[in-house]
Amino acid sequence: MIILASNSTRRIDLLKDAGFNFEVIPSNIEENIKKELKPFENAMGLSREKALDVFSRNPDKIILAADTIVAYKNEIFGKPKDKEDAFRMLKTLSNKTHDVITGVTIINNDNVDTFYSKSSVTFNELSDDDILSYINTGEPIGKAGSYAIQGLGKNLIKTFNGDFFTIVGLPLKQVVDKLNLILSDK
Repeated sequence: MIILASNSTRRIDLLKDAGFNFEVIPSNIEENIKKELKPFENAMGLSREKALDVFSRNPDKIILAADTIVAYKNEIFGKPKDKEDAFRMLKTLSNKTHDVITGVTIINNDNVDTFYSKSSVTFNELSDDDILSYINTGEPIGKAGSYAIQGLGKNLIKTFNGDFFTIVGLPLKQVVDKLNLILSDK
């Protein structure tokens, strides 16, 4: 049995669409960014902490955890604290290219596999009104970097390079391949 250590509706939908049966048990860890670490190290470290937390209560299950980080010039943009924080992030990212990094950890018995995937996103030039209109939809709250590429946030984006699903929050091909390999051995 697979446990997704996340309440993310995006990750839940991606796993369902990929055909997996799983249970959702979110992690209880706080998402604390460590400034001394690189963005990919933070994403991998947070995914690992989440997975180990859920694994400690479910050692007989396959645990899947992920964490997505938005980074611009090595500044990490996590989930916004409030509307003002979302505005600051989106204003900073306007007309610029940033990285979206999703760290993933899969635990199966004593095997802990942690990896990351990185894509880049370039925003359109956004006016203050564009940003405020988007924030007022409520979509930015709870999203790394204050936007969701699969939602209304797609209107903010000029282009992206890399894996779309990494930007959504789960590098699906890598995850599906690894889970299928584990399940084929059971």
